[in-house]
Amino acid sequence: MDLIRWDPFGDLGTLRERVNRLFEETLARTGRGEPAQARTWAPLVDIYETDGEIVVRADLPGVSGDQIDIELTGDALTIKGERRLDGEEKNYMRVERPHGTFQRSFTIGVPVDQANVKAAYRDGVLEVTLPKTGEARPTQVKVEVG
Repeated sequence: MDLIRWDPFGDLGTLRERVNRLFEETLARTGRGEPAQARTWAPLVDIYETDGEIVVRADLPGVSGDQIDIELTGDALTIKGERRLDGEEKNYMRVERPHGTFQRSFTIGVPVDQANVKAAYRDGVLEVTLPKTGEARPTQVKVEVG
């Protein structure tokens, strides 16, 4: 049986981010004809763990690969960058897709092999693969009965 790390306050952070995004999107949609303002936004992210690695996937459609920065310091992973508004000279009637700078930071929680971290960006999805070091890999422990 595997032990699963659970952070009781982790869901509160996600809830706060979603409420903030809801307010920002609602306020951005109320204007008519005003120029779209760049603002900070947070991409949606999935993080999962396998026996040998931690994988982080971030939705970054419309972001150029050269506008993405990834930094791993200790057990903190930070993904940041910028999505620019296409053709700012256009007379937009509505701008709903977020643009401007973005940043997400995560505590990985297990030791990783920093020299072998890999990142790939395909079809608007950034995938960062963080290999675990030997001591971080889960092991099965047999229970002796009797």
